[in-house]
Amino acid sequence: MLILLPPSEGKATSGEGPRLDTGALTLPDLAGARGRVMAALTDLCAGPADTAMDTLGIGPGQADALKRNLDLATAPAPRAADLYTGVLYDRLGLADLPGADGRVLIFSGLWGVVGPEDRIPPYRLSMGVRLPPLGGLGAYWKRALAAPLGELTGGRLVVDCRSAVYAAAFAPANGVTVRVLRERLVDGSVKRSVVSHMAKATRGEIARSLLLEGVDAATPEELASALRDLGHTVELPDPRTLNVVVRD
Repeated sequence: MLILLPPSEGKATSGEGPRLDTGALTLPDLAGARGRVMAALTDLCAGPADTAMDTLGIGPGQADALKRNLDLATAPAPRAADLYTGVLYDRLGLADLPGADGRVLIFSGLWGVVGPEDRIPPYRLSMGVRLPPLGGLGAYWKRALAAPLGELTGGRLVVDCRSAVYAAAFAPANGVTVRVLRERLVDGSVKRSVVSHMAKATRGEIARSLLLEGVDAATPEELASALRDLGHTVELPDPRTLNVVVRD
């Protein structure tokens, strides 16, 4: 079983570690594809700041991200498990989870995918960006990732906790998408809705439960059964979707 995660916009802005070695990252055959994105990002951030910020979708208060993007080759590279922060990663606690490497892949607009133990410097680049001259990064990585990730996932069940923009980069053959539904009682009737902030936290909790307990489900039904045993309320409306119901 393999768990797919999105990255986070929130990242540690500094850390300890060696310099970046793209050939040492998970799926080293992607080194060329990673190098092209890195070069394009460096060129963008070395140009007019207004253009770079507009392309990256950031405001003046985040202008320090441009410098971090320019320092990719020389900045210390902490583990991905220590770099990513934010709601999902706060709940997941990836840095102190044993056995996560090899069971988790984190998608990235800059690196394609990385593992928890991969060492990468702080950066800012969403999968939703159209990066000159490469174009949309979702489409770029979809082409680059299809063969190596298709081979890596093989017949394994893939638990997909990514947001839509990162899911566009790879569609696993045996994937089950985790969808979080908030259930409330409104005027005597049960109402359900999707809330993105709660979804991030809950996906982090689901991933942590699976990793801590060493769950290695082979089918969506086994996955749902394991999560129920761990105290989660889940449904399988179809073989490709796992609903996690959170009640107020």
